[in-house]
Amino acid sequence: MNQIFAVVLSYKRKELLKQCLEAIAAQTRPCDAIIVVDNASNDGTEEMLLELGLPKLKVYVLSENTGASGGFNAGFRIAYQSGADFVWMMDDDVIPQPDALEKLLQADDKLAELGEPRSFLVSNAYTEAGTLTNVPSVDDRTNGIDYEYWPRLVEFGLVPVRRATFVSILMPRATLQRYGLPIAPMFMWGDDTEFTLRITEREPGYLVAASKVLHLRRISGTINIRRETNPARVPLHRHFVRNEVYVFRRFYKKRRLLGLMFSRVILLTRLLRDRELNKAKIVLIGLLESLRFTPSPESADAPLETLGVTARLLGARQPETVPLVTPVETALPTPTQHLAGVP
Repeated sequence: MNQIFAVVLSYKRKELLKQCLEAIAAQTRPCDAIIVVDNASNDGTEEMLLELGLPKLKVYVLSENTGASGGFNAGFRIAYQSGADFVWMMDDDVIPQPDALEKLLQADDKLAELGEPRSFLVSNAYTEAGTLTNVPSVDDRTNGIDYEYWPRLVEFGLVPVRRATFVSILMPRATLQRYGLPIAPMFMWGDDTEFTLRITEREPGYLVAASKVLHLRRISGTINIRRETNPARVPLHRHFVRNEVYVFRRFYKKRRLLGLMFSRVILLTRLLRDRELNKAKIVLIGLLESLRFTPSPESADAPLETLGVTARLLGARQPETVPLVTPVETALPTPTQHLAGVP
């Protein structure tokens, strides 16, 4: 029987994390392990987790905040190196319905029965108001007579997709073995886009309509520095600008990259016009950083040390150092092998 490991990334949201873990523990198809990657919260998260006392729970506390990208990288890596056949990944603000995992696995069985290759499966995500959120992009590739093929499995509630987020995504071990991990240096924003575009070049992922989760985001909607009201978060938008350019440079044709660069220049001009000088500076920094930002994926077998952090395994009595797996050489596809041809 397949080993399913749920992995939850958390940073200073212990109440949401508690809700998320309780929902995972209540799944109709129980997980074989539940892993929490605590991104150095230092807000009482560790104490809450010790008091929670959930079975099959392991908590890895990172020595410093590696950002969402580093946290997801660590989570996939730890689960993979622990022997997971599937990694069910999510943020701490995701509350899955009781049968969310079961529906994902049923969809995987159906795809296997039909002989359809798949790189991942992802749930339908909703806001508290019932509005769809974190919607993946439909795979619009065409069939032999030049029509888009995405409707072919819609009768089973399955839609092939390319770009998706780490909001209840089920990742087969084979995908991580073949393509490696999310890119940790991206820090935050865009790491899930880069990763899912990378792994769907040859075979799509699938949106599973029957698998549903609630995504309790603090602010719903797309990321936009002009709408950002939290001064502490404004500097973080440099990562969004830099990573967006990086993704377009790697995955899209030049005309789309040029269109993006033009839109960022327009954004910069409008911020200057509106005298939002600090935000304009952040956009400019992100654009300049994008010119020399060329990170590469890591193998899923790479030791955790390559993240530049250490981790503690939080136990019921005393934390202990996490044993690191000896790396095994795994050949990852080069960009020319699997990134060409995206429109």
